[in-house]
Amino acid sequence: MTKTEYNERRAALQRAMTARGLDLWLQPVADEFQGEYTAPYAQRLTFLTGFTGSAGLGIFPADANERSVLMVDGRYTLQAGQESDPLTTTIINSGEVTFPDWVRQSPRALVIGVDPLLHSITSLREWQKALADKQMRFQPIRPNLVDSIWQHQPAPPAEPIHLHPLHLAGLAAKEKIARIAAVTGEYGADALLITQPDAIAWLLNLRGADIPYNPLFLAYALLTRDGAVTLFTYERSFTQDVLREMQNLGVTIRGIRSFFAGEEQIFRGLRALLVDPSRVPYFILMLAEQAGVKLIEKPDPSGTMKACKNETELGGMRLAHLRDGLAVTRFLCWLSAQSACDELTVAATLEEFRRHAPTYRGPSFATIAGSGSHGAIIHYRATATSNRALKPGELLLLDSGGQYEDGTTDITRTIAIGEVSDLMRRHFTLVLKGHIALATARFPEGTSGAQLDALARQYLWTAGLDYDHGTGHGVGAYLCVHEGPQSISKKSPHVALKPGMVLSNEPGYYAAGAYGIRIENLVTVVELTPESPAGGSTKKLLGFETLTLAPIDRQLIMVELLRPDERVWLNAYHARVYDAHQGFLHDAERDWLRAATAPV
Repeated sequence: MTKTEYNERRAALQRAMTARGLDLWLQPVADEFQGEYTAPYAQRLTFLTGFTGSAGLGIFPADANERSVLMVDGRYTLQAGQESDPLTTTIINSGEVTFPDWVRQSPRALVIGVDPLLHSITSLREWQKALADKQMRFQPIRPNLVDSIWQHQPAPPAEPIHLHPLHLAGLAAKEKIARIAAVTGEYGADALLITQPDAIAWLLNLRGADIPYNPLFLAYALLTRDGAVTLFTYERSFTQDVLREMQNLGVTIRGIRSFFAGEEQIFRGLRALLVDPSRVPYFILMLAEQAGVKLIEKPDPSGTMKACKNETELGGMRLAHLRDGLAVTRFLCWLSAQSACDELTVAATLEEFRRHAPTYRGPSFATIAGSGSHGAIIHYRATATSNRALKPGELLLLDSGGQYEDGTTDITRTIAIGEVSDLMRRHFTLVLKGHIALATARFPEGTSGAQLDALARQYLWTAGLDYDHGTGHGVGAYLCVHEGPQSISKKSPHVALKPGMVLSNEPGYYAAGAYGIRIENLVTVVELTPESPAGGSTKKLLGFETLTLAPIDRQLIMVELLRPDERVWLNAYHARVYDAHQGFLHDAERDWLRAATAPV
């Protein structure tokens, strides 16, 4: 796309805004399901600006003389500046300036247009409260204004849905439904509305292919307190196996388009509806008010149940990480022998190694292969235009993952290309020390990710450094690579970490215009055996089991900066890596791995 074409699209949006009496239009990355990744039909912010990140908010003024704004978090500030037009768009770090902060600068009250399907109840309420004294008015608009100007907009996906078998799920859908229905009744609700596709896929033991990188199908589900489920989804063909299973579960399948049109009387006969306000669109609040239905606002009970993997799911995750670690290890051996390579070749070759596993179902996100200065772009993605050769003396940041039928993986390795500077090695070692500190953490039951985040940053902080992203995100079991409610970051909500939760451990450091460093393994929360004080009692003690198995680049480690206990952890980890993979390698690969995992 050219800048002229994007300008024409914004001009068309401005005309539509003027016709509706709007001063601003807010366009988030999110779709109607509040997910991170969106299908092509819902990539409205990309359509308007060219920005392709997975999080962000576009602010578009009706006045053609005013600049548009892209608010993105620290992962995307560099990327947003590169992908959008700097002559017409201002980039703002949302971690430093929020939308209410920005709009309060206006000297007059504004009418702000929003699509109520694309903003959660919580976010829109918070904005309304923060701007109440400025008398800013939010005007819900359906259908979306961008859709009205988007010629040749792709249709919503309707890919096949398939069963996720019990030997992989570990718990029958009937049992999951019963558990969620019981909680719904305990809250005093007649039904629960689930609008997150990953929660619905988990609940019904189904998987799909509607969204890139995620084995999901787009749907809402209404689950009553007596266990009846209505599945609202796009029209598609269902196999007899899926239809038979849904019939056995008492699941009714209905179209979702009328739901979005506000015509579906889904609330008929309900007095109280349980919703998660942080995940459910504001549109649902509007429908409930029209129908006279009370909303009971609580966290979706399926979220924590899904996050705490059962033993079958954890076993599958361990197997998936064994296969994935083998693929990454073989790739790293291959890369070490290359005299010339580029970012696109790196991503394509790693994908080829992963495809050797028969249970591999595709990447869990677009591979980040950033060499040199590209490594400092936290969510960089190489294209034919940006593709860069790997050069001696630079770092390669390689963040990738796979979807396997029994688990989801996510791993980042930073690799030295030839001899690199001592400063790079020092920064890498500080990141490694933080990674080890989190990997070896022991903490009492009830601890949240926010309370652990500083462990991974402490050595960078001592050097006056930091990184502008969270330390850890939740990961699903053959579901989304980013899963809530668990996380590890400065701003994590107080969600207690529980056994069975899977998270990433990924501190980093980014020198803008020079290089990026990140070390990422996935871990699962496990219960430890505490040493109880004599005559006393202690809380249940938790820690992490590292799932990811691939070597960490020893060339980048300043061993003299590691404490003895940190060396013990690193050597034990590398011993695990070698033992796990050496039997599946040919002689040259085994020799390489032996050297790559040698004790420090």
